[in-house]
Amino acid sequence: MDHADVVDLGRYPIHELDSDRGRALVFDCRAELVDTGVCNLPGFVTDTAVAAMAALAERIADKAWETDRPHTVYFEPVDESVPADHPRAHQVRSAKNGIAYDHIPADAPLRRLYESDDLTAFIAAVLDKPVLHRSADPLDALQITTFRPGQELGWHFDRSEFSVTVMYQQADAGGDFEYVPGLRSADDENHPGVRRVLLGDRSGIRVLPSAPGTLAFFHGEHALHRVTPVRGATPRINSVLTYGERPDMKLNELTQQLFYGRTA
Repeated sequence: MDHADVVDLGRYPIHELDSDRGRALVFDCRAELVDTGVCNLPGFVTDTAVAAMAALAERIADKAWETDRPHTVYFEPVDESVPADHPRAHQVRSAKNGIAYDHIPADAPLRRLYESDDLTAFIAAVLDKPVLHRSADPLDALQITTFRPGQELGWHFDRSEFSVTVMYQQADAGGDFEYVPGLRSADDENHPGVRRVLLGDRSGIRVLPSAPGTLAFFHGEHALHRVTPVRGATPRINSVLTYGERPDMKLNELTQQLFYGRTA
């Protein structure tokens, strides 16, 4: 097992899902996902691995692509046929530093964990999927994101079916992960509800606790979410691990260009 040093297996036995402890873990995670829209697992990643990933983010910071661009919540071009305050025309700001998957060393703790079948099987079990695939995207499958002072991730829906995040370092202030679970569905885009959030309605917004070492996953395709602007000198550092039910899942070229400055 190439990731025994990365996960607190005593608390989170993802390597033995067929055991009583493993089945109990999956049961509890499913219940939390149904109840809150997110499965949030504090202390999932060991302190040593967290420190190593935070240090790696600073060490290869020169590999990051810095973005500061507007976009719609769907990461699609502005629809000029609808009113300016319609979700398909309304633009938000995303400004961050993203280190692509192909720049993360093979021996990095979270890359070893991401590429393990144990984690993939655990995520699939909680989501009640017969099979789940790691992303085929050479840039976005696993990435490290640093939000420096003034940077943020604007409201959006993910283009992948599920999102998994790991927190390494919190900002001094700001940098909160906010989300509205189940705001849209496969059958209903709910443009009126999305519009209300974009115009400032906070009635359905939840804030996800995100201490260093926390692994969280949620239905990012249907939950509108964002990272609020970072304040203070300490940057927010985290990773996003991408999965889907299709083995060929990749970002569209517009989104690759937005977040990584290239398409391959």
